[in-house]
Amino acid sequence: MSDQLKFTKDHEWVSSIQGSIARVGITSYAVESLHGIVFVSLPTVGQQVSQGEVVAEVESTKAVSEVFSPLDGVVVTVNNDAATNPDLVNDDPWQAGWLFEIDMSDTAQIDTLLDRQAYDEHLK
Repeated sequence: MSDQLKFTKDHEWVSSIQGSIARVGITSYAVESLHGIVFVSLPTVGQQVSQGEVVAEVESTKAVSEVFSPLDGVVVTVNNDAATNPDLVNDDPWQAGWLFEIDMSDTAQIDTLLDRQAYDEHLK
């Protein structure tokens, strides 16, 4: 896990990958809490999203968990591999199991998210 990642209190991670594009996934804490994701529902490319809005869902055999947009913007890419093979999220939530990418409408908004140390404190 990179120290460059930012986090939400709802267990999403964000990585700024190029310019105004940010990649979003869920943390290993979220994956472990769900005990095995069996279904991933992703947002639609072109969908306008707002920080804190439910944009996706991950489902385990025990529960459905909402995934919130950590930023305002437009969904530009989704990880269809994660949707067709949820084990990617289970096995590698930090890399292959990413969920979607957002073209941020305000790149400064990423600074409102938790850094790794603050997220680790939040988990305690």
